[in-house]
Amino acid sequence: MRLKKKVKRFLWFLLLIILAGGGFYVYKTYFHKEEVKEAKVVNKIDKYGYNLKENKPEEYKKMFEELKEILEADEVDEEAYVKKISEMFVYDFYSLDYKSAKTDIGGVDFVYSEVLPNFLENAEDTYYKYVESNIYNNRKQTLPRVTNIEVGEVTQEGYEYLKESDSEAYKVPVTWEYTDDDFDKYQKEATLYFIHDDIKLSLVELQ
Repeated sequence: MRLKKKVKRFLWFLLLIILAGGGFYVYKTYFHKEEVKEAKVVNKIDKYGYNLKENKPEEYKKMFEELKEILEADEVDEEAYVKKISEMFVYDFYSLDYKSAKTDIGGVDFVYSEVLPNFLENAEDTYYKYVESNIYNNRKQTLPRVTNIEVGEVTQEGYEYLKESDSEAYKVPVTWEYTDDDFDKYQKEATLYFIHDDIKLSLVELQ
């Protein structure tokens, strides 16, 4: 009789372990959303609120230094400013190979705050949709890296967004390539629209 009770206790204990393990699996699979670990900020342009994080590639870090030089000059060359942030946005948004997950959207520092939520949602549902997680640095997926960015002729024109209007907004055409020919069918040109946002220029539309 005692032996039967021990067996029953063991079976109940085993059942509890199985249920606990199954519950944890369901939580991880269906309810727990992996979060991108926040990278350390290694450089800043405080006046404009731009931050450079340690996980950016060397090419982007070089662009950041060039932007910092432009913005810390005695007189800011606004056309040079808009060209540089156009280049940086394209590089950071369309390069996917160093992104941790589909929620790790590039170029957000340059997007107008009023359109940012919609921008993030659209990016995650389209261009970033199939980016596999690399939280644990074990991703096997091959992803694109942008190179050879060319900024075309910058023009100024009126632009209206909701109640905001800017008679001297910037229209910036940009073309680029990828480091791997496998991505030649990916998007390789875009037109960016920037409006004046206090002292900053902010991306309000991407075509």
